[in-house]
Amino acid sequence: MPKPSQAPRVPPLPCRAPDANKGDCGKVLIVGGSHGMAGAPCLAARGALRGGAGLVKVAVPEPIWDVVATKLDECTTACLPSKDGAISSYAMESILELANWADVVVMGMGMGREPETLALLHVALLELSKPLVLDADGLFAFSGNNVSRLADAQRKNNKRGLVLTPHPGEMSRLLDKPVDAIQKERKTAAVALAQETLGVAVLKGAGTLVAEGPKVYLNKTGNPGMATGGTGDVLAGLIGALIGQGMTAYDAACLSVYLHGMAGDLAAKRLGPWSLLAGDLVDELPNAFKKHA
Repeated sequence: MPKPSQAPRVPPLPCRAPDANKGDCGKVLIVGGSHGMAGAPCLAARGALRGGAGLVKVAVPEPIWDVVATKLDECTTACLPSKDGAISSYAMESILELANWADVVVMGMGMGREPETLALLHVALLELSKPLVLDADGLFAFSGNNVSRLADAQRKNNKRGLVLTPHPGEMSRLLDKPVDAIQKERKTAAVALAQETLGVAVLKGAGTLVAEGPKVYLNKTGNPGMATGGTGDVLAGLIGALIGQGMTAYDAACLSVYLHGMAGDLAAKRLGPWSLLAGDLVDELPNAFKKHA
């Protein structure tokens, strides 16, 4: 097993030209949400915006579109066909059209587990050629024997940047191993998922790991106060933003988990670890960026 890299090897922030415009700084498409889960894509969008993305568009099912559009002042939004409150299979054409505009797609947050939505994800993985960050319910769609479909999609799309962001429970379903076994051999699990899917695996938790092939980065920032709903959505959006600004999938994932954890540490210092919210991480990301710069 390779030795994890240390904090000094965290990638630098992406450069921004003095004459840059919003179209130069990454166009991120967020696809997610379902009835009762409007907050998840919103947190991902806010993570992307604070991550420096020039333009962010959020595509959600029709029943929650007005809520999402109201919550996000700095984003544009798109309304997708829905079934039972979730994204329906009829949304595929719209998603592909929106993806043509984007530099990177972030998908899965709050999408739900309706059979039609999960089937849509299988098709989307094959048809989307842009770099992709897959999170939450987007990972659930490929649990167990379906994980091989991720590698098939990578081969079809010339090994485009793919980042998977499971917590230990999601990793357990992807590798079909008990959570206890995942936690005992976290580095082994992260490398296994990265190699099996031909992508980048981000195994979240205390000491988040990022793996690509045999490479492994062990993150040192973060604290227990971040164990609260929505922090993973913020991370997914942040990774998408850095990919959109030209970073490789692996470097974007390493830098994102570092900055995300640092934002959590800054928030915990200001508020204490007990009352931390995912939105507090978004608010501290600018300070984390400045400290790393």
